[in-house]
Amino acid sequence: MPTFAAILKNIVLSTSFKLVFTFIFSLVLSFSVSAQDHDNGHDHDHSSHEHDEHVDQHLSCEHAGDHGQGEFDPGATAFHHIADANVYSIGPLQIPLPCILYNKNSGFDFFLSNKFGFDRIGHGDGHYAYKGYVLDGGTIRLIQDVNFPKEKTSIKGIVHDSEDNAFVCMGDQMYPTYKKSTADFGLFGGGITPFFDFSLTKNVVSMLLVVLLLSWLLIGVARAYKSRQGLAPKGSQSLIEVVFAFIQDEVAKPFLGKHYMKYLPFLMALFFFILGLNLFGQIPFLGGSNVTGNLGVTMVLAIFAFLVTNLSGNKHYWEHIFAMPGVPKPVLAILTPVEFLGVFIKPITLMLRLFANITAGHMVIIIFVSLIFMFSNNGTSYVGGYGTAIASTALTLFMMSIELLVAFIQAFVFTILTASYISAAIEEPHH
Repeated sequence: MPTFAAILKNIVLSTSFKLVFTFIFSLVLSFSVSAQDHDNGHDHDHSSHEHDEHVDQHLSCEHAGDHGQGEFDPGATAFHHIADANVYSIGPLQIPLPCILYNKNSGFDFFLSNKFGFDRIGHGDGHYAYKGYVLDGGTIRLIQDVNFPKEKTSIKGIVHDSEDNAFVCMGDQMYPTYKKSTADFGLFGGGITPFFDFSLTKNVVSMLLVVLLLSWLLIGVARAYKSRQGLAPKGSQSLIEVVFAFIQDEVAKPFLGKHYMKYLPFLMALFFFILGLNLFGQIPFLGGSNVTGNLGVTMVLAIFAFLVTNLSGNKHYWEHIFAMPGVPKPVLAILTPVEFLGVFIKPITLMLRLFANITAGHMVIIIFVSLIFMFSNNGTSYVGGYGTAIASTALTLFMMSIELLVAFIQAFVFTILTASYISAAIEEPHH
């Protein structure tokens, strides 16, 4: 089946292109030149007394670094689990990743995240500041005080206020830090700051691993079809052919008709890429990545769907949006803005649906596990802990089985909706 093998190779190329574009777009999203350069850092060169004026009066360095103490917070644990990080987690083990950082005042810095001296078993909190940066829960932050030592410096810990602003404790002094720069107009809670993080994060590494696995699998199947022409499929061929035939016969052909071959590699690449990321995120203790639960990633996938749909749009498609034949002008004045907004609302719904469903599943699983610690009162009540563990384990296993189903459903829904949007864009007028 040489046609099938050729399509599989196109899927691999398209998936790889998506990864490259996603990575580049993520960098662009996190990098923007601000209109003013903060007077070349002058505005940030405050004394320690000036920093204290902005520190919450209830904060102190007394308990900085005491991660094992205090009341267990299931919400914070869940958000920490689904967040991206500059360390890669395998179970409780933390593996350093390359850090590529740009500071407007000092330029680029390249080093591994283990320079921060984080615990190999822990939450990704660094015990050292390096080049003016610190590692806070796996996230790199820049210390605002430009006079802070640039060599590797031991710190007591990091504390946060009610707005999740982080303060580095060195001795009894607290130094405020910047959040990450994101040119997202506040969509992801970001803004322009004096530094930009281009590092290989946990999500980027997960995407690279998934693309490598998909490439190995799909290229292997394509080669098998060429070398075993006329023979019944076996091994991974049997699995891929069933999935491929289902998307082709139940999605591409019904929606796209005679044009299905033109868009089949794109639809297949979308399906396998999303499915691969969803399933990879379900593997317990391996990375704990939440790639498709990241708005930046789902946004890029939605942009692909938006571009392919609207660049394929014919005259009938655009007439239906801006000049519907036979519609009175007063009604057209109302319908045209609605139809035009629909062009952008469709990819937005694709982005939010995938993000929300995957993120919700990850958080629910963490909450179920957290019940053990909540009812055991942080390990002080053995009765509550062991009693809850049974129900919590059962609920977690049930939720993981549901999430396995959701992984396939969300990949299918994203693909079939994209096919339907393309179908509307290339549909010929009916007379």
